[in-house]
Amino acid sequence: MKQEIFDFIQATGYAVVSTVTPEGLPEAALVAIAASPDLELVFDTVDTTRKHANLMAKPSFALVIGFGDEKTVQYEGEAAAPGGADLERYREIYFRRWPDGRDRLAWRGIVHFRVKPRWIRFSDYTRKAEPVRELTL
Repeated sequence: MKQEIFDFIQATGYAVVSTVTPEGLPEAALVAIAASPDLELVFDTVDTTRKHANLMAKPSFALVIGFGDEKTVQYEGEAAAPGGADLERYREIYFRRWPDGRDRLAWRGIVHFRVKPRWIRFSDYTRKAEPVRELTL
């Protein structure tokens, strides 16, 4: 199932992410994502966005991937802005999916986040058996 989820995430490429403000209010945004084979996610943003401020204060993270074809991934995890060798490794994961991400390295305040999964639900209603499957990591 992991490979199927990985393939779906990579093919879809976008997710609606949900973060929480320091006051406990929800906020959502669309981001371009890439996945590692371990189902870690990577995305970029700039340090002036609401999602950046929210994740720095409260790294709990939820997102939904997939908007059609009766397939979706619900994903919950912990986000972090890695540094050093880890940052380079996660950037390479992102750049393999989004080569234009290299151009954004010139942007002021660009940040890459890595999200480690805690829980994933993959729903595929095109399947007759087991349309909804969950992973707890």
